[in-house]
Amino acid sequence: MSFPTKENLCTRFATELILRHTNEHAEEKCRVTISPSVDRSDQEKARLEQFQRTEIPDKYNIGALVDEAKEVMGVGIDQGGTFCKDILRIELSGPTQPHLTIVDLPGLLRAGTREQSAEDAAVVQSLVLSYMKNPRSIILAMVSAQSNFASQEVIQHAREIDPRGVRTLGIITKPDILDVGSASERDYFDLVQNRHAKFRLGWHVVRNRDFKTKDATNKERDRAETEFFDQGVWAGLPRSQKGATTLRTRLSELLKDQLLDQLPEVLEEIQVGLDDCSSRLEKLGPARSTLTEQRKYLLNASHQFSNLITEAKDGFYQDKFFGNAREDEGYRKRLRAVVQNTLTDFSHEMRMNGQARKIVETASRKDHAQVSRADYLREVKDLMSRTRGCELPGTYNPLIVGELFHEQCTPWRKWLEEFSRKIFEAVDFTVKAALAYIVDEDTKAKLWRELISDALDRLNRQLRDKINEVLRPHEDGHPITYNHYVTETVQRIRTNRLRANIMIGLKESRGKPTSLDESLELIMKHAEEDMETMSSSNAVDWMEAYYKVALKQVVDDFSKLAIEACLISKLPDLFTLEIVFELSDNAVGRIAAESWETADERKFLIDKMEILSSGMAELRRLSKHHRCINDIEDELANTPGTTSSEPDTSQGQPSSQPPEVPLSTRSEKLPNPTKSDILNKPTSENRGRVAENPTLRSLLSSRISEAPKDDIALASTKPIKEAKIAQDSFLLLKTALKKEKMKTKQGTLLATPSSFDLSNAIGERVRSLGEKNRDQPPW
Repeated sequence: MSFPTKENLCTRFATELILRHTNEHAEEKCRVTISPSVDRSDQEKARLEQFQRTEIPDKYNIGALVDEAKEVMGVGIDQGGTFCKDILRIELSGPTQPHLTIVDLPGLLRAGTREQSAEDAAVVQSLVLSYMKNPRSIILAMVSAQSNFASQEVIQHAREIDPRGVRTLGIITKPDILDVGSASERDYFDLVQNRHAKFRLGWHVVRNRDFKTKDATNKERDRAETEFFDQGVWAGLPRSQKGATTLRTRLSELLKDQLLDQLPEVLEEIQVGLDDCSSRLEKLGPARSTLTEQRKYLLNASHQFSNLITEAKDGFYQDKFFGNAREDEGYRKRLRAVVQNTLTDFSHEMRMNGQARKIVETASRKDHAQVSRADYLREVKDLMSRTRGCELPGTYNPLIVGELFHEQCTPWRKWLEEFSRKIFEAVDFTVKAALAYIVDEDTKAKLWRELISDALDRLNRQLRDKINEVLRPHEDGHPITYNHYVTETVQRIRTNRLRANIMIGLKESRGKPTSLDESLELIMKHAEEDMETMSSSNAVDWMEAYYKVALKQVVDDFSKLAIEACLISKLPDLFTLEIVFELSDNAVGRIAAESWETADERKFLIDKMEILSSGMAELRRLSKHHRCINDIEDELANTPGTTSSEPDTSQGQPSSQPPEVPLSTRSEKLPNPTKSDILNKPTSENRGRVAENPTLRSLLSSRISEAPKDDIALASTKPIKEAKIAQDSFLLLKTALKKEKMKTKQGTLLATPSSFDLSNAIGERVRSLGEKNRDQPPW
C-alpha cells in the first residue's frame, strides 16, 4: 500500500490503514470511510459519514483516495483549513493481508509560515499525541537528517510519553543529504547506534527517494539504498539497522513482541467482552415470537426478580447483581443495609431534634431551639391560667399535659416523611436496578409501565397512610400510656430536683454557727415552691416523661409497622409468577414481544461472542506456545556448556554475514514424519543433524513428546494449518539455534549472526508452504 508523498506539507489528517486477514476462500474487500471529529456539527458529521468507497485502489496507491477525502473534509489552503481532526479509515481485508493497523499522522510543526498557523500546530500536536499515548501502539519517531535532531520535537514527546523507550523505535530519514565526513554525519551515525537519544528498541536509518528518483520502482529504490549504505561511515553499521527491507522485518519482530507482551491484557479484555455479551444475551433471553415463548420469558424474569429482591431485603448479597460494596452503586443495591442505616439515622435524628423546644437549665444563645426551664415554667404558668377549668387552687387541668406534648412533637411528621421518602427512593433504585439486570431496556420500560410503577405507587400510598396512622394518637389524642416507665421517670425527676435543692441549702449553712432548726430553715427555703410554680413544674415533668415513652414508640412503629410491614416485606410480590399467569394474552404481548431492535441486538451479540471466542482460543494457543518457547530458552540458558554465539553489534561494528540459507525446492510428497524423523532428519537450512547435539535433541524431544499428535503430523492436506505448524517448528529451531553452535560440513555456522536472515528464511519457507500446498515437513 503506497501512501502519497510530497516534498513540502503533505499529510493533513490522520489516515488509518486497517488490514485484516480472512480465510483463504474469501475475496479481497475494501471499505473507505471518514470518521468525523467531535468538533464537527451534526450536519457536518452527517455529510462526512456519507463518504464511503468500496473499490480497491489501483496498484494499492491511496493517493487518489486521500485527495478525494481532502475535498470532502474541506482541508487545504484554498478551503480555509490546513489540518483537521477527522480520520480517513481504509479497511482492507483478504487472505493475503495481515492483522495490522498503520496510522499515518501529520508531522509535528512550528507555526509561522503562510501555510500553517499557531492553531494548526496545536491541532497537529493534539492529534499526534493522542495516538502516541495509546499504550499498545509502537511509536515510530521519524527524525529527518535535514536538521539537528536535538531540535526535533518528536524525540522529546516520545521521552515524555514512553520514558523507558520500550515501544519507541527511532527512524532517521534522508541521510544522503549529509556531507560525507562531516560532524553532522558522525552525530547521526552515533544517534542510530543509540548513543544520544536512547530507546530500548533502538534506531533505524533509511534512504528516501529524492526528486530525481521519485518515480523509481521499489526495486530501483532498494538497489540505490543498498549501494548508498555500502559506502562511507554507513558501511560499518549492522545490516539490521539500515534499509527499508530490514526495517520491514524488524517491525514484524516488534509487532510480534508487542503482541506477546500485551497478550495477558488482551485476553483479560476479551474475557470481559465475553462476560458482557453473555450477560446482555441472558437479559435478552431466547427469541420470543410466539405467545408461549413470551409468557415463558416473563415467568423466568419474574422468578429471578423475586429472588433478587428477596436477597436484597433479607441481606444475603450472594448474586453478582450486588457488585462491590465499596462502590456507591454496589452499596445502594444492598437494600437491607441502606434501610438499616437510614432507620438508624432516623432514630438518632428523632432523639436529637425531635422536640420542638429543648428544655435545659441554662439556654445557649446560639441554639434558638433551647429554652431555660425557668422561662419555660413561666410560659406554662401563663398557659395554665388561660386554660383554667374547675380544678381547685394549686392544681392544674390534666389536659395541659397533652397540649404541651402536642407542641413538643410537632417536628415528628417532618422527620417521618423525610426518612420515608429516602427509603422509598432506595427501594425505587433497587427495583429498577434488578429489572435492568434481568431484562433488556425495552422490556424493562414495558414492565415498569404496565406493572411495577403502579404497584410501587400503591405501596407508597399504603406507606403514607400508615405514617398518618402512627402519628394520629400523638398529634390529636390525649396522652395515654400504661407503661410504668412514665411514673418512674416522674418520680426520679422530682427526687433529683429535691436532692439538688437540699444540697444547695446544706452548702449555704455549712460553716455557720446555727442551730438545727436554723439549718432546716435554710434547706427548706430552697426546697419550697409556691403552688402555681409547683403545678407548672409537675405538668412539665409529666410531659417530658411521656414524651420519652412516646418517642420510643413512634420510632419503633415507623420502622416496623410502616417501613417493614407496608413497604419492604411486600417488594418481592411486585412481579411474581402468579401475576404473570394472570396476565391476559394482550398484556403479555405488549410486554414481552421483542422489537426489531432487540432481535438485531441479539444477532449482533451472538456474532460478537463467536468472534471473541474464536480469538480467545487462538490467543490462548499462542500464549501457551509462547510459554513453551520461553521454557526452552530458560532450560538452554541453565544447561552447562551452552553459550550464545551471537556477535556483539552494540558498538556499531559490522557483523560477519552468515552463509546463505537455501530453501528446499523439492515438490515430491513425503509421508507423515514420526517424532524420531523430526529429530534425525537433516535439514537444508543447517546441513546438519539436530541429533548431533544431545542437549538440543533432549529438549526438542521433550517438547515434541508433550505436543498433541495433531501438531506432530506436519504433512497436512490443509496449507494454512501446515504453514502454522511449520512456523511453530521453525520458532523452536530458531530459539535453539540462538543458543547452540550447529556444525556443518563446511565448518561451524554461527547461530543467527543476524536474526533477520533466519527470520526471512522462515517467513519465505512458511509462505512457500502456504502457496504451493506442499506436504513435505518444514525441516
